[in-house]
Amino acid sequence: MNIVPSKDMLWDAKKNGYAIPAFNIHNLETLQAVLEGAWEMRSPVMIATTPGTVNYAGVDFLVAMVKAGARMYDIPIALHLDHCTDIDFINECINAGYRSVMIDASMKDFEDNIEISKSVVELAKKHNVTVEAELGRVGGEEDGIKVEKKDEALTDPDKALEFVDRTGIDSLAVAIGTAHGMYRFEPELDFERLIRINKLVDIPLVLHGGSGVPNESITTAIRHGICKVNIATELKIPFAESIREYFATNPEADDPRKYLTPGKERVKQVVIEKIKLCGSGNRA
Repeated sequence: MNIVPSKDMLWDAKKNGYAIPAFNIHNLETLQAVLEGAWEMRSPVMIATTPGTVNYAGVDFLVAMVKAGARMYDIPIALHLDHCTDIDFINECINAGYRSVMIDASMKDFEDNIEISKSVVELAKKHNVTVEAELGRVGGEEDGIKVEKKDEALTDPDKALEFVDRTGIDSLAVAIGTAHGMYRFEPELDFERLIRINKLVDIPLVLHGGSGVPNESITTAIRHGICKVNIATELKIPFAESIREYFATNPEADDPRKYLTPGKERVKQVVIEKIKLCGSGNRA
């Protein structure tokens, strides 16, 4: 197989009441862990990379690695650009081989968000690329984009309908009380707001800030229209912890193959757990 647009997998999730897990990766090891876990579970999967990860690893390297994974594993794999604010950067990633992108103009006012998102849709359609956009502001920090508590704004259902109609986007990231990063206290999600958005908007809905949200809240969100769940921090923490634990017992270690492998195994187990939570297993 090859890298695929995310549109079809998102619509299948919407039709059948489950969610596509979108895992943020940063290097070869985290990519391998996600793909191995998804393949074992027979789950479609989205490989998400922020602009920071693209700058770190290189767009051509990332595309080549994911394409290699798509050839190895006969499951639908989408390579997704997450939380990008720069249209030129999006165009670069599309030209390199990305087939799913997120334009994040949520910090702009409503009309500017519409115009920017619409322009990305027009660009993406030429290349059969799926476009996600965000309305409302998910709190916390993601790849250097920080939303302070005072600036958080939950998604207005009526504006969501207008936003989708005017932009032509394929999926909508909604702000219903989640935040990027891990939570100090258990988040309270606004399910009534989500239910109303889902009744008004006929495209797949996306939940950002999925790391650390209680499992029952995730399953409730999926039941009420969430078709994609983003997971980033819950992969980074066990990966880092495993490496620290390895060096604690092997202080003289110098072989990356040995000290990175425990981290990869821990990430893979999280991937399997999240696929079970999303209900995407055996959907490939």
